[in-house]
This record gives sequence, structure tokens and C-alpha cells, in this order.
Amino acid sequence: MAKNRQPVLKRCRTLGIEPTCMGIDKSSNRNPRQGRRKQSEYAMQLNEKQKVKFIYGVLEKQFRHYYELATKKDGITGEMLLQILESRLDNIVFRLGLANTRREARQIVNHGHIQVNGSKVNIPSYLVKPGDVISVKEKSMPRIKEIAEANARRIVPKWLSMDKENLTANVVSLAAREDIDYEVNETLIVELYSK
Repeated sequence: MAKNRQPVLKRCRTLGIEPTCMGIDKSSNRNPRQGRRKQSEYAMQLNEKQKVKFIYGVLEKQFRHYYELATKKDGITGEMLLQILESRLDNIVFRLGLANTRREARQIVNHGHIQVNGSKVNIPSYLVKPGDVISVKEKSMPRIKEIAEANARRIVPKWLSMDKENLTANVVSLAAREDIDYEVNETLIVELYSK
């Protein structure tokens, strides 16, 4: 299986992303690139696509599949694409503060520490639906509780409700466009794919 092994801070600097949206509290010591010439329209579209792919840890084939799902849904395609990416199980584990980064959340799900509606789910790309209950396996509680306490300052989005004592959460609704906490112009991604 393909893995993304790019250095996070270096990639964040290239794409213009704050490392905090990746769950990393460091910042790069290097100077930002200066004197770059004006980007073409295609370069801006590609940059937006690469930014979203990097944030969610999704590779091209899967990202293309999510785009095709978004085009079939009712609503604005760009917003539907972000909604699908936000409803991935690894992203929800990260959003709830049960993992420090999305990569760690992916590993936690892969190792079978998370349950959805009482059943073990070890697929990070599992798409949750409104009404789903996400919980931590009994054996995994102590370790994940430590991580959750370290991430206590992380704000849980309003489309999720969390019980911090039992480490369970309910998916109240799917994410809306205003729930996305990083800057992205999703219309550029749609324009890139619709060529």
C-alpha cells in the first residue's frame, strides 16, 4: 500500500499551510520563499488540490474517487468534497482529540482501537453517517485517554458531540463549509477536475 512519507513542515511551507492544522505545534525556522513569479491558473488549482490531499493524507486515486462521489451528491461539488473528506473516520478521531495528528489517528484506527456503533472498524477511510456512535475499545482506553487529556484544548466541532469521560462521540450531522478550519478554495479543485 502506498504511503505518504513527505516531511510535514517542509510540505506545509511549500503549500502555504499552518502546521497547527496538521496537529503539529512546531514551525519552520527557514525563511519563506520570496521572489516567486506569479503562478498560472493551473498552478493555483493544482496547489489547492495538493493542499487538501496533504491535509487529509489521501493519495490521488482515492481523492479522485471522492470527487466523483461529490459530483453525484446534491449540492455544491466543492463543499460536498470537503464534507466527504471531513466524514472519514481517521479525520473524526483527530477532530475529537483522540490523536495528536491525522497520521496518528489513521494508525489508531488501523490497529482496531476504535468502534463505530459497537463494532470494531479498522478502515481509516470509513465514512461515518449522522447518528453514528464512535467509541474507544475498552483495552485501549488508558493510552487514548492520555492523548485526549493532552489535547484537551482542541475544540470539538459543533457537528460532533463528545463525552470526554467515556471517550464516546455522536455524529450529530455532516460537516458544513463553515466548519472547515483551514483556508481552501475548493472551487479551484472542481475547476481542475472538470477540465
